[in-house]
Amino acid sequence: METPLSPIDFARRARRLYPDRTAVVDGSLRWSYGEFFDRCDRWSRTLQHMGVGHGDRVAIISPNTHSHLEQYYAVPQIGAVTVPVNFRLTSDDFAYILKHSGARVVCAHRDHLEAVDTVREQLPEVVHFVALEGRKDGWLDYEAVLAGASTEFTPASVAETDMISLNYTSGTTANPKGVMITHRNTALNIMGHLMHTRITSADRYLWVLPMFHANGWCFTWAITAVGGTHVCLRKADPGLIFETIAREHITMLCAAPTILIGIANAPEELRRHAPHGVRVFTAGAPPAAATIERIEGELGWEITHVYGLTEVSPIVAISEWRPEHAGLPATERARIKARQGVEYLGNAEVRVVDDQDHEVPRDGATLGEIIIRGNAVMAGYYNDPEATARAIRDGWFRSGDAAVVHSDGYIEIRDRWKDVIISGGENISSVEVEGVLLRHPAVQEAAVVGVPHEKWGETPQAFIVLKAGATAGGEELRLFCRDHLAHFKVPHAFSFISELPKTATGKIQKYVLRGGRANIAAQ
Repeated sequence: METPLSPIDFARRARRLYPDRTAVVDGSLRWSYGEFFDRCDRWSRTLQHMGVGHGDRVAIISPNTHSHLEQYYAVPQIGAVTVPVNFRLTSDDFAYILKHSGARVVCAHRDHLEAVDTVREQLPEVVHFVALEGRKDGWLDYEAVLAGASTEFTPASVAETDMISLNYTSGTTANPKGVMITHRNTALNIMGHLMHTRITSADRYLWVLPMFHANGWCFTWAITAVGGTHVCLRKADPGLIFETIAREHITMLCAAPTILIGIANAPEELRRHAPHGVRVFTAGAPPAAATIERIEGELGWEITHVYGLTEVSPIVAISEWRPEHAGLPATERARIKARQGVEYLGNAEVRVVDDQDHEVPRDGATLGEIIIRGNAVMAGYYNDPEATARAIRDGWFRSGDAAVVHSDGYIEIRDRWKDVIISGGENISSVEVEGVLLRHPAVQEAAVVGVPHEKWGETPQAFIVLKAGATAGGEELRLFCRDHLAHFKVPHAFSFISELPKTATGKIQKYVLRGGRANIAAQ
């Protein structure tokens, strides 16, 4: 006997086992799992009453709130598809995604109602606009609708190959692409989390990572699967993070490396009183070993690096901790933790190959591209067969990440292929140079890009954000790099700026730095 693999089955189990456990905390609001699923069922009933059925799209534009989390259950259990939208985008971006996805219902937080209203005339296929919080003419009041709704809805019969979500990429160089993620994709990603991350019903998970980012890396469902507690955080501010960790007895969170830099460089009074033992999972960009070493050493937190992309559901590898690592010096342990690691169990096969698709040697030096196949890989890009064919060739998803493989089989990304700097015929990893710069005591953030050079073709240039109150000049940083890098890898120029251009998920927009199109204020 077979039943479809789906996160909805984890919800079925949680309903039975954890009805009285605290499911969600959102500020002063708290709901048990029984109350949480009651709210989800009321919204499912309402959506069906609106005419939403199998395969229809429901878009969400919201920070990390309880009502946002509810969409990941109420929508798929009636066979519909969630479209989590990056709430930091512009109204024109909203219009593109809502039109391209074919959304029939748009659910938005009060902060984004006005932005959606400005593009309403471009959205004729949307039949209902729902305010998750706040009230506005022309919008249904989510809480009022729930209060008057029945919990009786008709559960959908879903196939595991059905879409559960349509997730849009960041679209830094073109319009974003819609990544079709299935029930099977997410179910197996969740099982990987449960095997590798030691989540239990005792965990209290802080929502620092945006839920819209690849379905919150599937932790929207994984925490529920074991009866843990979701604690919502609407803004990833270091002060709020530390405050909430202490108040809500947080045990784990996920965050991009840029957020970790903010945590590591938070005011000393915040870090001094931080509880020990918080487990942190980081991904989205290669984290700096110096940041990992500082957070683990000063805060007593445990950092685990995982790797993936939206197109692979999204996690396919983890820097798995081994007993032999325990005896290594702290700096070496941090270097290992900064690697992307080894593939998740039962989720995908991950290889690093050369341009002939031969696996690169395990020498920690030969660059290749990470390719992925298996249960995690998306069903394709929505309404874009050409882009799908470019991304998935010969049965493998091509990541665009340039990496090496170490003797122990651990993968380490050295760059995006497009960001590898080729100077005088030598490959330079911007990630390696950035990692060295982040070890300088005055440097808070660093980004390195290749710029044209008449003799060498291109040379590295560093963009530096200094820590508050710190001082350092280009010559000081150049000499620091010469002490830790081969001379050809040392940046030829240093630009000191107030902040780095980033996507909403914390990735540095290097194309902006290369093209000189950033609105960068020099310090």
